[in-house]
Amino acid sequence: MSENGFGEPSKGAEQLALIKESARKSKGPRAKPRTWRGAALAEGLPVARVLVDKGLLHLDQYFDYAVPAAMDADARPGVRVRVRFGARVVGGRREGGTLHDGFVVERRADTDFHGPLAPLAQVLSAEPVLGPGLLNLCRQVADRYAGALADVVQLAVPPRMARAERDPSPDPLPAPAAPPPGTWTRYATGPAFLQALARGDAPRAVWLALPGPHWPQELAAAMATALAAGRGALAVVPDGRAAARVDAALTALIGEGHHVVLTADAGPEERYRRWLAVSRGSVRAVVGTRAAMFAPVADLGLVALWDDGDSSHAEPHAPQPHARDVLLLRARQEQTAFLLGGITTTVEGAQLVDSGWALPLAAPREEVRAAAPLIRTVGDADQARDEAARAARLPSVAWQVTRDALARGPVLVQVPRRGYVPRLACDHCREPARCATCAGPLELPDQQGSPACGWCGRPAVDWSCPNCAGTRLRARVVGARRTAEELGRAFPRVPVRTSGRDTVLATVGAAPALVIATPGAEPVADEGYAAALLLDGWALLNRPDLRAGEEALRRWALAAALVRPADQGGTVVVLAEPTLRPVQALVRWDPAGHARRELAERAELRFPPVSRMASVTGSPGALADMADTVRLPPATDVLGPVPLPQPARARRSTAPGADREEPRQRLLLRVPPGNGAALAAALKEAQVLRATRGGAEPVLVRMDPPDIG
Repeated sequence: MSENGFGEPSKGAEQLALIKESARKSKGPRAKPRTWRGAALAEGLPVARVLVDKGLLHLDQYFDYAVPAAMDADARPGVRVRVRFGARVVGGRREGGTLHDGFVVERRADTDFHGPLAPLAQVLSAEPVLGPGLLNLCRQVADRYAGALADVVQLAVPPRMARAERDPSPDPLPAPAAPPPGTWTRYATGPAFLQALARGDAPRAVWLALPGPHWPQELAAAMATALAAGRGALAVVPDGRAAARVDAALTALIGEGHHVVLTADAGPEERYRRWLAVSRGSVRAVVGTRAAMFAPVADLGLVALWDDGDSSHAEPHAPQPHARDVLLLRARQEQTAFLLGGITTTVEGAQLVDSGWALPLAAPREEVRAAAPLIRTVGDADQARDEAARAARLPSVAWQVTRDALARGPVLVQVPRRGYVPRLACDHCREPARCATCAGPLELPDQQGSPACGWCGRPAVDWSCPNCAGTRLRARVVGARRTAEELGRAFPRVPVRTSGRDTVLATVGAAPALVIATPGAEPVADEGYAAALLLDGWALLNRPDLRAGEEALRRWALAAALVRPADQGGTVVVLAEPTLRPVQALVRWDPAGHARRELAERAELRFPPVSRMASVTGSPGALADMADTVRLPPATDVLGPVPLPQPARARRSTAPGADREEPRQRLLLRVPPGNGAALAAALKEAQVLRATRGGAEPVLVRMDPPDIG
């Protein structure tokens, strides 16, 4: 390899074909490094193999650096270091370059490079934060998602906080006693799953949790059982509210000190202090949100993921891994038990059961009927009594259920859209109202405000319809705040509370109240809701997404699970076409059956998760260059390219001569089962080749994108 001042790259199995070929051309006998400008180097193992924190695919390799004798004791595998990157050899001396952070992954006695190695510039910390197990997991994730190892390590290892490192971690507590099965007895195979955990086995299950407030206690019991068996436990949940519920349940079950909570709410320093307690082996159980999927739990015995259909489990930063896939890799790599739980089942969960890799963990139908609320739709009988029932946003059956339920407790109203009136239309011809400047949708921010553009924010006081010249506007979509206003007028003596993006409520009391919430922001009622209204079902079902039906059912079921059982008067009214499959699955409370049917249809269409798929997004020229470069595995289906909608910032620029973004296109690549690794490797190699040529327009590669439209 030509000298680049980075240190000599290692020749591990993870190197790409281009790098391997270059290394073979310069291969020679191994040699011990020379002294650096006369300075003494470490004895025995004078070479440090370093992962440099540069998330570039063409630099996705290790680099060799000399270890000065003064750093010998601290430069252990796993510690953070600083190295000079980009230096060049001039007259036998290295000059220039910039300092970058990195991690020592190995100490060696020799190197493949013939010449002076650059020395480590500094050992930032003697704390080994990147152990062999975590490094191996990060490499597997990078390979699966066609990403750079350094990017995955950035996700796995939190930023250093020096004060937290100086503080000692608490001494580990003895293993707690095994908890009783509790409400796990409601599930046919629940006690057997806990018994397998107690024996130290590695059972794998897809858990369809019963509606109601018990799932945090059940998840805590599974974690406590693994701890009682002398092994570690890790549970990943969608958000801080869910983490707080599991934290409270686990603390009540086994006391404090056995586990930590890893969420952003703790703050960077406290979160790093807790992470260090896990890394040092002081604590062997973790409850956390998405980033906790990499938590280095010692002797891991159980990995659990709650509600894997929630979009927050998909990491937005490169290479965008999903928590479910990371925990599946950990379960295979570390031979742990695996528990995928939720009120509903995703298609991926159904595939795990269908393939036999995991077993279903569900309750018998009589337990489901005892725990679920009554689900009502606007059917033919309601339409006969009220001809406007189907067309009305709040038909008479919804008003009646709300009025009766408010005498017994709070009522939850789920509204898919936030804001006041997020979409407006012409009152005469019903044409969507758009901004005259950027063509963005017009919205009404509040009752007293004037219509304004949702993209550029310009007011539209003198708006007129380009289709019929009408000047009157009407609500096309009603948001949560407008709904709260309407219901507040209808029930003037009942308090109205809202929970959404600006303010998310964790809990509400048992007193009568109207709780207006957007999906995912529904607070938990102390004694359960007396009723729930699921409004504007069309807004969830009509999304142009492969998962629209699955996501609508998930959001409805999560809200309905907060309602009291039917024998206690709990009622849910879903305002959507009653013949649609997701609505029928909710009425029967059969999310597993819905997931199985979705999986069967995906198999016929060869859509994920039955097949592996990658999306490649970029300009037309970049996609053409990528297509010429990549060497796709056999049997790859190429779908597209198709144009993508321009982002709002590109559409706003309408002035003459203003820079406008080039329209983007998306290409989908599909391979049969078992070929996903080959597809990821081919895309990664193509990205490396394009980067080494220089001047190539970037493209965005995503493996298994969750949002295929």
